[in-house]
Amino acid sequence: MMRAFLGVIRRDLLLALRNRADVLSSVFFFIIVAALAPLGLGPEPAMLRTIGPGMLWIAALLASMLALHRLFAQDHADGTLEQLLLSPEPATLLVAGKILAHWLTTGIPLIILSPLLALQFGLPAKQVLILMASLLLGTPILSLIGAIGAALTLGVRGGGVLIALLVLPLYVPILIFGAGAAVASDPQSHLFLLGGLLAAALALAPWATAAALRIAQE
Repeated sequence: MMRAFLGVIRRDLLLALRNRADVLSSVFFFIIVAALAPLGLGPEPAMLRTIGPGMLWIAALLASMLALHRLFAQDHADGTLEQLLLSPEPATLLVAGKILAHWLTTGIPLIILSPLLALQFGLPAKQVLILMASLLLGTPILSLIGAIGAALTLGVRGGGVLIALLVLPLYVPILIFGAGAAVASDPQSHLFLLGGLLAAALALAPWATAAALRIAQE
């Protein structure tokens, strides 16, 4: 089972390398949104420090959602997804591998870039570290929840809009706790809540996604 899990991750990472434009589009979107915010809001340092974590989190959320459409669409189009679901390996494990590969190609670049973009908001080093910790805990939840939305809308016309309608309400608590961690007097409580949400998503999201994919294939 572990060999199949790693094989799915390796395959999706290779496909992402071959289609670098799709991966880079999410990264550039994150950079553009985060870079334009200070230009539109003005140069006031105190205000930028206050809104900085929230703006970076909104940019990361939208960039992650922008990449959800490619999570299962290509495999669905070429028949690979059907073969994965028919394989003797647990579908939940294979789906978890695809979600992990999606996070590695979307969430990790956003976490790496966040300290550089935080400089334009004038965030101190402590806040930047807390922001990175909240993104490290929160972006996997975005991928896990987003995978359910991508599976439910697979093959549906206008699926991109439907994904947004399905997952955005579920993203709200993650946004609140993630952005709030960097500005709260007690960031540990926010990070613990994000950790609890991550544990729940890890337990439930792969199973729910696999069930939705089976329904979509019928």
